[in-house]
Amino acid sequence: MFDRIFGIHEQALLLHGQRIGVLATNLANADTPNYKARDIDFSEVLANGGDASLPMRATQTAHITLQKGELAAGDLKYRNPYQASLDGNTVEMPVEQAAFSENNVRYQASLTFINLKIAQMQLAIAGQ
Repeated sequence: MFDRIFGIHEQALLLHGQRIGVLATNLANADTPNYKARDIDFSEVLANGGDASLPMRATQTAHITLQKGELAAGDLKYRNPYQASLDGNTVEMPVEQAAFSENNVRYQASLTFINLKIAQMQLAIAGQ
């Protein structure tokens, strides 16, 4: 019964938390030559139900990396740049900042839905 109380918001909340790390890594490597911006494909991850793993590796020694086991299920995808830089870096600050902001809004929305569900359960338990 408790597995389905929060619906998709439980998995979405975890995935948004992992995406923050991926986007932060992109932002931190904005000046690293030949760094390729990555992102999580939400639709693919949610369709797979969390069975795959997100492989991520540093292609340069200067890259900031995430710890093993930090990422949720799914595939990291390379982001197609609108205008790649001459040094081969595909991180575009406005795109990354917009994605980071959007992710934060979606994270807050999922958190609000979960909190409302908990409040409803508390109200039902209290019998008021």
